[in-house]
Amino acid sequence: MSAPPAGFPRTQSMADDLEDNQMKAAPYRLRRQKSEIIRAHYIDVRELRICAGTWNVGSICPPSDLDIQGWLDVDEPADIYVLGFQEIIPLEAGYMIGTEDTRPVAVWEHIIGETLNKKCPDKSKFKWYIDSPPAAGFNPSDCVLAMENELLSESNNDSDGELHLLDSAKSNTSARRLQPLDLACSVNNHNRVEKKIPQYVRVISKQMVGVFLSVWVRRSLQKHIQNLRVSIVGVGTRGFIGNKGSISVSMSIHETHFCFVCCHLAAGEKNGDELKRNANVGEIRRRTVFNPVHVVGVSQRIQDHERIIWLGDLNYRLNFSYERAHELISKQDWDGLFMKDQLKNELGKGCSFDGWVEGAINFPPTYKYEFNSEEYVSDATESGRRTPAWCDRILSYGKGMRRLSYKRTENMFSDHRPVTAVYMADVEVFCHGKLLQRALHGYY
Repeated sequence: MSAPPAGFPRTQSMADDLEDNQMKAAPYRLRRQKSEIIRAHYIDVRELRICAGTWNVGSICPPSDLDIQGWLDVDEPADIYVLGFQEIIPLEAGYMIGTEDTRPVAVWEHIIGETLNKKCPDKSKFKWYIDSPPAAGFNPSDCVLAMENELLSESNNDSDGELHLLDSAKSNTSARRLQPLDLACSVNNHNRVEKKIPQYVRVISKQMVGVFLSVWVRRSLQKHIQNLRVSIVGVGTRGFIGNKGSISVSMSIHETHFCFVCCHLAAGEKNGDELKRNANVGEIRRRTVFNPVHVVGVSQRIQDHERIIWLGDLNYRLNFSYERAHELISKQDWDGLFMKDQLKNELGKGCSFDGWVEGAINFPPTYKYEFNSEEYVSDATESGRRTPAWCDRILSYGKGMRRLSYKRTENMFSDHRPVTAVYMADVEVFCHGKLLQRALHGYY
């Protein structure tokens, strides 16, 4: 077919055929070539807000009304929540060898879902980072009905722990551009249909004995997540039992590869115990392999990814005596304490976490507290005293991640305090409009 004369618009069918053919091939070709010229032509960089949290919950099943709003930082809603738990069940032989007890998982997921979906964010305070702005001349009301049908057709039952993604082929192109907050709380179609739609949905949850990782995203972001895979590594008893180890999740968000690692490393505060933790890290990095998918350029190992968050009870301790640690804590001398932090050394060049970064620690050690108390354990307790330490940590790796906050929450439910880190992460978004525009120019 010959090209239309200059200035003469192509037919809609011609444009649609060209767009369909080129859009199917382009994203994967971009991953292979990583050409800066092509990226400049077809890729936009947007920001994604990520809230990462870790908490050793001390083998206690929580009450269903447990308040975790502070831990999830709900006053500043994120686009994605990565929540890691340790000791979600007791680390006893019966639980490690027999069938996993999944009852606490259901309770925690209920608490997380209720907390994230309790109310809609105030639009005046919230900036939407990931979705495309409406195109010039685009009227959102034109596609409200299409968006309603798409949202209402989704299953709200995520109890099976599997990934629930929208079929991108069925998505309405113009509906994607609609700011989702307009429909976040309810849908009303000519006063005939009204249904509350959860704004946040779980895309995956995985348990390995006491380690548990749960990832939740904004509903409008869900359809942009692909290639989701999980890898678990046990490094505990006998070197492979899952009382210690990691759960890692790999996913593509738009055109950027993310990896989230939740771990529980070897315990102990004796001299040399840190070497066990270093060995755990090496084993996790060596043995974590994501099953291949039939997509060129998809990451297979942890550090193949572009943006990585590693969180958990890393169990690194302070090389201080019990008395000296408490003396510095009483003075709130966090810098003085941090000088003897074992993980600080491992963040150095050539060590276990070479190249990884952590936020400045401006809060007291997160371990070990009396349960439901503001006091650290002492000689008087049945378990015996422990030197306080920052066992619960969150690290990141890769360019394009800007940390906004790093803090602990004063929830006394466990003998650990929960920790939260919030990031702004760059995400590469393939722009179909740019591709079509350049293709159309070829006919003029």
